[in-house]
Amino acid sequence: MPQQKEIKSLEEIKQLVDLFYEKVRKDDLLADVFNRVIQDNWPAHLEKMYRFWQTVLLQEHTYQGSPFAPHAKLPVHGDHFDRWKLLFFETIDENFYGDKALEAKFRAEKMAEMFQLKIDYFQHNKRKRFHEG
Repeated sequence: MPQQKEIKSLEEIKQLVDLFYEKVRKDDLLADVFNRVIQDNWPAHLEKMYRFWQTVLLQEHTYQGSPFAPHAKLPVHGDHFDRWKLLFFETIDENFYGDKALEAKFRAEKMAEMFQLKIDYFQHNKRKRFHEG
């Protein structure tokens, strides 16, 4: 088991993101969704995730954009978010400790809740418009 460390720099952010997405890409539930959308653009996606978490955890503002927009039309439900959180928390717990590790888990939990609510809302309204039309 790797030695745990604190999240203090972009180096640890990259390690967290790489280890997490390595799990996602092998996961029975999540791999198809991610691979279908990202295809062969994994390096660009990972780079964007480095910048996102660098901005969130280190307050080094390198991420520009809206994190929800690319996820709005994904075919995902509660079980996908539960697995995403499980893998993220597992990656944190296996490799990191300290305040930033706790903050990363808190932020991931809140982001998953928000994304799930918004996606459910969009999917519900899409079905509603389909049946009304």
